[in-house]
Amino acid sequence: MSIREKYQLTDIDLDRIVEMAWEDRTPFEAIQAQFGPTEAEVIQLMKQEMRLNNWKKWRARVQGRATKHASLRDAEVIRFKSRMQRAISRNRMPKR
Repeated sequence: MSIREKYQLTDIDLDRIVEMAWEDRTPFEAIQAQFGPTEAEVIQLMKQEMRLNNWKKWRARVQGRATKHASLRDAEVIRFKSRMQRAISRNRMPKR
Protein backbone atom coordinates (compact mmCIF):
# COMPACT_ATOMS: atom_id res chain seq x y z
CA MET A 1 0.00 0.00 0.00
CA SER A 2 1.43 3.36 -1.01
CA ILE A 3 1.59 6.37 1.30
CA ARG A 4 -0.93 8.11 -0.92
CA GLU A 5 -3.46 5.28 -0.49
CA LYS A 6 -2.68 4.76 3.20
CA TYR A 7 -3.55 8.37 4.09
CA GLN A 8 -5.99 8.99 1.20
CA LEU A 9 -3.95 11.93 -0.07
CA THR A 10 -5.00 13.97 -3.09
CA ASP A 11 -2.62 15.61 -5.56
CA ILE A 12 -3.13 18.90 -3.71
CA ASP A 13 -2.24 17.21 -0.39
CA LEU A 14 0.92 15.71 -1.92
CA ASP A 15 1.96 19.09 -3.31
CA ARG A 16 1.45 20.68 0.10
CA ILE A 17 3.43 17.95 1.88
CA VAL A 18 6.34 18.44 -0.53
CA GLU A 19 6.11 22.22 -0.05
CA MET A 20 6.09 21.84 3.74
CA ALA A 21 9.03 19.43 3.61
CA TRP A 22 11.03 21.98 1.57
CA GLU A 23 10.35 24.74 4.11
CA ASP A 24 13.20 24.94 6.59
CA ARG A 25 11.05 25.96 9.54
CA THR A 26 8.24 23.44 9.17
CA PRO A 27 8.99 20.39 11.34
CA PHE A 28 8.09 16.87 10.28
CA GLU A 29 5.74 16.74 13.28
CA ALA A 30 3.62 19.51 11.71
CA ILE A 31 3.29 17.47 8.51
CA GLN A 32 2.33 14.42 10.55
CA ALA A 33 -0.24 16.36 12.57
CA GLN A 34 -1.88 17.76 9.44
CA PHE A 35 -1.65 14.87 6.97
CA GLY A 36 -0.60 11.74 8.90
CA PRO A 37 2.70 10.52 7.35
CA THR A 38 5.63 10.03 9.71
CA GLU A 39 9.06 11.52 9.09
CA ALA A 40 10.26 8.31 7.43
CA GLU A 41 7.20 8.27 5.17
CA VAL A 42 7.73 11.93 4.22
CA ILE A 43 11.35 11.15 3.33
CA GLN A 44 10.17 8.20 1.22
CA LEU A 45 7.52 10.37 -0.43
CA MET A 46 10.08 13.07 -1.23
CA LYS A 47 12.35 10.48 -2.80
CA GLN A 48 9.49 9.30 -5.03
CA GLU A 49 8.44 12.83 -6.03
CA MET A 50 11.88 14.34 -6.69
CA ARG A 51 14.78 13.68 -9.01
CA LEU A 52 17.50 11.71 -7.25
CA ASN A 53 20.07 14.51 -7.30
CA ASN A 54 17.60 17.03 -5.86
CA TRP A 55 16.47 14.52 -3.22
CA LYS A 56 20.09 13.99 -2.12
CA LYS A 57 20.57 17.75 -1.73
CA TRP A 58 17.30 18.10 0.21
CA ARG A 59 18.12 15.12 2.43
CA ALA A 60 21.58 16.47 3.26
CA ARG A 61 20.04 19.84 4.12
CA VAL A 62 17.31 18.58 6.47
CA GLN A 63 19.18 15.73 8.14
CA GLY A 64 19.76 16.73 11.75
CA ARG A 65 18.46 20.28 11.18
CA ALA A 66 17.00 21.55 14.44
CA THR A 67 14.17 23.44 12.74
CA LYS A 68 12.90 20.27 11.00
CA HIS A 69 12.71 18.25 14.22
CA ALA A 70 10.56 19.52 17.09
CA SER A 71 12.61 17.57 19.65
CA LEU A 72 15.80 19.41 18.55
CA ARG A 73 14.21 22.86 18.57
CA ASP A 74 14.73 25.44 21.23
CA ALA A 75 11.87 25.19 23.75
CA GLU A 76 10.97 28.83 23.15
CA VAL A 77 10.06 28.17 19.49
CA ILE A 78 6.45 27.02 19.41
CA ARG A 79 5.49 28.06 15.88
CA PHE A 80 5.61 25.95 12.73
CA LYS A 81 6.63 28.75 10.41
CA SER A 82 8.81 31.78 10.21
CA ARG A 83 7.42 35.09 11.40
CA MET A 84 8.34 36.47 7.97
CA GLN A 85 6.13 33.97 6.13
CA ARG A 86 2.68 35.14 5.13
CA ALA A 87 -0.35 33.47 6.60
CA ILE A 88 -1.56 30.36 4.81
CA SER A 89 -5.29 29.78 4.62
CA ARG A 90 -6.77 26.43 3.69
CA ASN A 91 -3.32 25.13 2.75
CA ARG A 92 -2.91 27.66 -0.05
CA MET A 93 -0.38 30.42 -0.24
CA PRO A 94 -1.92 33.84 -0.87
CA LYS A 95 -1.27 35.48 -4.22
CA ARG A 96 1.93 37.48 -4.23
